[in-house]
Amino acid sequence: MVFSSLVFLFLFLPIVFIFYYLVNDRLKNFVLLLASLFFYAWGEPTYIFLMLGSIGVNYIFGLKVSSSDKKKNKLWLTLSIIFNISILVIFKYSNFFVDNLNTLLNVKISIPVINLPLGISFFTFQIISYIIDVYRKDGKVQRNIFDLALYISLFPQLVAGPIVRYQTVADQISSRKHSINKFASGVDRFIIGLGKKVIFSNQLGLISDGIFAVQSSNLSTLEAWLGIICYTLQIYFDFSGYSDMAIGLGKMFGFEFLENFNYPYISQSVSEFWRRWHISLGSWFRDYVYIPLGGNRVCPIKQYRNLFIVWSLTGIWHGANWTFMAWGLYYGVLIGIEKAFLDKLLKKLPQVFRHIYLLLIVMIGWVFFRAENMVQASEFIQILFGIGSNPVYNNSFVRYISDSGYIVFLSIIFATPVIPKLKSILRSKNKKLVGSNLIYGLYSTCLMSLMFVVVVILINSTYNPFLYFRF
Repeated sequence: MVFSSLVFLFLFLPIVFIFYYLVNDRLKNFVLLLASLFFYAWGEPTYIFLMLGSIGVNYIFGLKVSSSDKKKNKLWLTLSIIFNISILVIFKYSNFFVDNLNTLLNVKISIPVINLPLGISFFTFQIISYIIDVYRKDGKVQRNIFDLALYISLFPQLVAGPIVRYQTVADQISSRKHSINKFASGVDRFIIGLGKKVIFSNQLGLISDGIFAVQSSNLSTLEAWLGIICYTLQIYFDFSGYSDMAIGLGKMFGFEFLENFNYPYISQSVSEFWRRWHISLGSWFRDYVYIPLGGNRVCPIKQYRNLFIVWSLTGIWHGANWTFMAWGLYYGVLIGIEKAFLDKLLKKLPQVFRHIYLLLIVMIGWVFFRAENMVQASEFIQILFGIGSNPVYNNSFVRYISDSGYIVFLSIIFATPVIPKLKSILRSKNKKLVGSNLIYGLYSTCLMSLMFVVVVILINSTYNPFLYFRF
């Protein structure tokens, strides 16, 4: 059950709202916890026990690292990190390690196929951040196991992020405010995110999936570029759309989650891109890995070592495939080069060239992220740059452009902050109209129309991919 499904929109969510707002404040967390556990069990009925077990064990770890004995605190912190990382390794990487070991040593080690629990990377990182925050005294230990369970399992951000840091919601779990305006703001944000996912991401995904499914020998150069452009836009609207929906749902239940995307495709350097893309993940690695390793406070060689470690882990975090490792190292090398000298050179160039540079870098990186294996990634990149005998264009490219060119064009526009700027202009030039609620009425009409279009698409389409199944 995903946010963009009819079951979630018209069955699960209304029922949860009814119970949540009918009970008194003392029972709201209990209702939300039951709803969150049911939400996870709907998709992973077996692995709900894994989550419950993880919650129980980490509840004990939290109590242990909060004691006054600093030496024992450090030991318990180490044990907690080993425990949580071990769970992630076992369930996410076991088959990958065994397959590669068999290939490397020419042996036939056999283990059962382990299905990936949904959202395991997200909730594992949240658990680790909780333990570390308590150890550092950045957050208070949660002595109510049900409240801790709610933090870990909270369904709005459970399987798709953003990675909510414990210290940012600790007080909200015990006490948060509800209001009509806050709820309305949440509905606004949720519908926008839903529109991103269903109208843009899903339609773009049809094109990118179709192109990446074609054998390399049958692709044209322009068709390959169309495929990676569509995937570049698809993954943005999907990831940011789910983050918008999570933030919106959080508001509806009284929570305030931090922003996770800030129009990353307007960036002019790789470093800036990663300050705008999946902000919660980037800040997690910065605060819990990069800075503890020394960050920028060490000599250049160690700083590059730190970047290598962080980006290797970032790649591995995204999935059990060499393509993700290559993607992580690709960005680690590029950010290292920018820090060494390239950033100074880029600042001397006109903005348009810096922007083109960033977009090319990002699209090439997404090839590794999207490809099934390194061979496909290598062949696809060669086709992009006209290396080989592939034609410049073919009939498939012409058909894609004639049938779906408009959605690509609109996606490019809406991937920039054009809407916020337009709203700002309207507000500044029409203050009197705002007072008369005219603009608010027009905006509400647009949201209702957007929701109507989304529902029509969901009813008439069976294509609704969930990109997070590998995370």
